[in-house]
Amino acid sequence: MSKIKQALQDRILVLDGAMGTMLQRYKFTEADFRGERFKDYPSSLQGNNDLLSITQPQAIKEVHAKYFEAGADIVETNTFSGTTFAMADYHMEDLVYELNYQSAKIAREVADEFTKREPNKPRFVAGSIGPTNKTASMSPDVNDPGFRAVSFDELRIAYKQQVEALIDGGVDILLVETVFDTLNAKAALFAIEEVKEERNIDIPVMLSGTITDASGRTLSGQTAEAFLISVSHIPLLSVGFNCALGANLLQPHLEAIASKTDFAISAHPNAGLPNAFGEYDESPEDMGEQIEEYLKKDLINIIGGCCGTTPEHIKVIADIAAKYKPRKVFQTAI
Repeated sequence: MSKIKQALQDRILVLDGAMGTMLQRYKFTEADFRGERFKDYPSSLQGNNDLLSITQPQAIKEVHAKYFEAGADIVETNTFSGTTFAMADYHMEDLVYELNYQSAKIAREVADEFTKREPNKPRFVAGSIGPTNKTASMSPDVNDPGFRAVSFDELRIAYKQQVEALIDGGVDILLVETVFDTLNAKAALFAIEEVKEERNIDIPVMLSGTITDASGRTLSGQTAEAFLISVSHIPLLSVGFNCALGANLLQPHLEAIASKTDFAISAHPNAGLPNAFGEYDESPEDMGEQIEEYLKKDLINIIGGCCGTTPEHIKVIADIAAKYKPRKVFQTAI
């Protein structure tokens, strides 16, 4: 049994909070994003957070360390936009392998330091695989419903490149997250299965969808249960939801899937809904109170935070999670 599966049997695992929220605190300028290496780059680079793994690696390291210190068992690599599609916005498609590899390497180093310090609480690295800025299920052109900006195969190739770099950098888990279009997710999962077969390895895979609004559906129209059913043929470590909603609004969707699968269930909600300025106001205590409801109802195995969550949020969540046993259904499925 892998270490991560053993840990899941023993306790509720805690995922980190928002990398972007923490990086905003540094107030990096265009020059900081460029660093020495990209100082003459022809495109604007401010906002390309993944690039900071190359130009500001110390900051990325500090963020990971703060989340581990707060009680996280798993940190996500700084690779949410680490595909050729997302990097095309900055004309940096050629850097995809290096960005993912370096991000994984940084997270791996920090995780190993903490595991060495506390061998009874091993730390894990999840390779973050975001949804890209394309959708395979829907047309971006209202006048041409049959048009698709991207094909399944193009997505598969892009995801495969990202997956190979993350594995080479030393991740323990692959996390396909913020899934708004299940067809995109299936391209990522297909790519992962290809790499596993080619390399003859078995790496755990977490899958996390996002319910976009009060309709209770993903952007491509699936309910929580339909999302679960459509991915259940893949051997997943966990399935769950993140982003878009605060903890209280996410609960009904976790309830919809928790009793219907033997996969572990994960959740990393936002710190409430954004205010008029796009900021997240929910305090760690408020968020912790809502998440405790998940635990009382035996809904989850992995819990963390998405937009607006900080080490302060994760510390409160970790302290609460430590009082509860993990969701029982998973025990029979390992």
